[in-house]
Formats: sequence, structure tokens, C-alpha cells
Amino acid sequence: MPAHELRSNAARGTARVPAVGAPVAVADRVSWIGAFDPHLRSFDIILRTANGTTYNAYAVRGSDGVAIVDTVKQEFTETFLRNLESVASYDEITTLVLNHLEPDHTGAVPELLRRAPHLNICVSPRGVQVLRALLKDRFEDYSVTVVRTGDTVSLGDRTLRFLTTPYVHWPDTQCTYLEEQDLLFTCDLLGCHFCDERLFNDQVGDFRFSFEYYFDHIMRPFKGYVVEALDLIEPLEIEMIAPGHGPILRAHPREYIAHYRRLVTSRLASEVGGQKTLLIFYLSAYGATSQMASAVYEGAAENAGVRVSLFDLQVGEVTPFVDLIEEADGLAFGTPTINGDAVKTVWDLLAGLVDIDTKGKLGAAFGSYGWTGEAVAMVEARLQGLKMRVPEKGLKIKLHPTEEELDACRDFGRRLAAQLTGQAGPREIDFADLQ
Repeated sequence: MPAHELRSNAARGTARVPAVGAPVAVADRVSWIGAFDPHLRSFDIILRTANGTTYNAYAVRGSDGVAIVDTVKQEFTETFLRNLESVASYDEITTLVLNHLEPDHTGAVPELLRRAPHLNICVSPRGVQVLRALLKDRFEDYSVTVVRTGDTVSLGDRTLRFLTTPYVHWPDTQCTYLEEQDLLFTCDLLGCHFCDERLFNDQVGDFRFSFEYYFDHIMRPFKGYVVEALDLIEPLEIEMIAPGHGPILRAHPREYIAHYRRLVTSRLASEVGGQKTLLIFYLSAYGATSQMASAVYEGAAENAGVRVSLFDLQVGEVTPFVDLIEEADGLAFGTPTINGDAVKTVWDLLAGLVDIDTKGKLGAAFGSYGWTGEAVAMVEARLQGLKMRVPEKGLKIKLHPTEEELDACRDFGRRLAAQLTGQAGPREIDFADLQ
């Protein structure tokens, strides 16, 4: 994120942002009518919010009516309606655009519809399903229009154009572009949980951490979809980005788009020269699983088409490995069985994978055990739960491996490499494994 976002207020003049609860002029006839939530410290359980958050909603006035873009969390309905009433009357509202129907954006919808039942609701094709669940038996009472990329709604001298951007980060998400003012409403995309009543990116405090933290935990698992959304957005003329959370990006908005592009672009691909990548992680109590890991590494490394890396999880800190895993093609986890389970550090690393897209990656498990050896099968089940493909049955060895068993580990590594490079032969199935 550009460092110049920390400029003083003087860089944009002396205009004062209104107090909490008052609407804010965003652009000509465009108002912020959302709510500040400075005391929120946890969002959706999984996100820390050290600065709280904002629930951004907007009113766009045209010559033939007013459009509302998103609403707020249900607890802030009265604040939202008070702000709305300051800039428009209910009979002026012709359109409600719901870019995303998660509760923090639609909490005020039922009360708004009670006061303005005549308005037309614009949602994406997948958004209709969520809207029906939200309104339940009242759904048929309202006018609902399904909009797709390129569709428009006219407010007279203002035009709202829609861009379908699914899975950033829900299936229903879309962006809305105010053509005459080059203003893009992005909902969760390019947003963050950061509450500062000065509202604009060139006036608020330093929110770089919040911006990237939000990307890592909300957008990162859907990188492929973010790429598709950026492909739609980048050709637009953009003077301002108005997200659903966090600062409004009126200073250098394209730099935030460029930063997102960097965040979703693989850095490893240019370094490995077409090779597949296999990461082997292990933890060893008495050295047996360590011996197995080294042998698996040796076997896989014989394949010139695979670049293999070996990591000992005894270092304890697993967070840095998530970045590596995200860009890897294959993952193998080695763990001893202790008290009928895999070791905690392995589970910690696997838990961290919910923030990235692991679907279709090669996964494998191996390890030493003393009595029952449940850990390997447990790790395999978790890999399958992460939608990874696990074509090779996990390898487990009792106590320390013999030379013959180490040869089996090397062969295991060779088979993993062959799976990555498409060189694996047909698999023989032991029907005993299917029982």
C-alpha cells in the first residue's frame, strides 16, 4: 500500500468530516450513510479488529430518483435510517442495490423495505437465493431484479452498471459502477476492518496492516476469483473506490487495485522454471519420522521435474509456511502418533490452511508409531477435507525404519513425484482397503 496515504488532512484541504452518525458527502450527490463500530474486536469469530470497523452504505441521487447501495449490520439500523433520512425521503428511493447479502450488509434491509416497500431490489443471480432466505414469506411482496455484468439501472442523469464478481468472498457478490462519476462500489472487495471517523484514505490513520490482514483472511482463499474480478475492474476509469468496510479510497485508488494484483500473483512460478513443487513437513519425537522424511525427500528429488523442499516443524512457528504452501503443487506431512493422535504442531499448520485455496493440490501423509499409528490416517482425512487429492495411501512404520523400510519411503517419494508430473501408472487397488 502506498506510503503517501499517511498524508496530513491539510493535503486535501480543511473540510471537516461530520461527527459519528451523520451522513458524509463522498462525491457530487453521493453520500455515505453507514455506521461506525469502533469497539468491535472480533469479526465473524476469525478476524481480529483492533480498530473496529465501518459498515459502509451509500445513497446516490439522480434526476429520477435515489439509489441505496448496501445497508448496515442490524444493530445499526437506526443510525443508517437516520442518515438516510438526512439525504432523501423514502418516496424518492427507487432502487436498493445489494452487492453482497451477508448480515453485516443487509441487517437494515427489512426495516428499510417496511418504510419503502415500492423500491426495486437489484441483486446478482446467486444473491436471489440469499435474499429469499432473508425475507422468507415476504419475498414475493417486493420487486426484485436479477442483474449481471453489463446490466444497468438508470436514475435519470446517473447510471449504475453492474459487474458480477462471485466468490469475493461469497457466491452472491457483485460490484456496482457509477458511470458518470467513475465511482466503484466494491462491497468487501478492496475493503478492510478499520474504523476512523475521518473516513477517507488520505485522512485516516495508517490502515496498511488492516488492508492486508483483511485480504489474507477474507479474499486469499478465493484468489482465482479475485483475479477474475480484477480483470473486470481494471479496464474501468476509476476516480474513487467505495468499499463496504473501511476507508473510502479517493486518493490514488488504482494503486490499491495494483496492490491487490500483486497479492494474487504467484511469485514462485517465475523461479521454478516449469517444475512442480513438493513441500515435505515433518516432526519427529525420537528421530524415526525424521529418517522417513529424509528418505521420502531423496526419492522425490530423483525426479528432475519436481523441486522438493524439506522442513522440520520442530521450529514451532508454522505461520510462515502458509505462504509457501499456497503456491506449492504438493504437500506431504510426516508425524509420529502420540496418544493416538498427530502432534499439535502438524494440526496447527493444517488449521492455517483454511485461509488459502488447497483444492486439487497433491497431499500425502507418513509417520512412525509405537502402538496403533492413527496419526497418518487422521492427517489424510484432514487433507481430503481440504479438498486435496490423496492418491497414495499413507505410509506408516512401526518404531525406527529398517533399510528396507527406508527404501519403501524413497519409493513413496518417487510415486508422489510421479503423481505431480503426470507420470504415475495405473493404481492397483487392494479390495481390503475398501472395507
